Amino acid sequence: MKKDIHPKFFDKATVTCVCGNSFTVGATKEKIDVEICSACHPFYTGNDKVLDTAGRVEKFKTRASKAATTTKVAKKKATKKDDK
Repeated sequence: MKKDIHPKFFDKATVTCVCGNSFTVGATKEKIDVEICSACHPFYTGNDKVLDTAGRVEKFKTRASKAATTTKVAKKKATKKDDK
């Protein structure tokens, strides 16, 4: 390794999560604070946070149908103006 170009490496850097879990890793920072870790992440714990996807789909469908009807009305008005 070249001298004076690499950051200092800490073999026992402490990682602390907001859930209270802490562990040690090798890193260039001595202390690392994270928001989510493998102890509290839904993918690793199996506790999925189920979102209301059906509600989202229904909202999308209603907005899409409203948009379709407003474009039809706008096209009808445009053709009536062209006829005059």
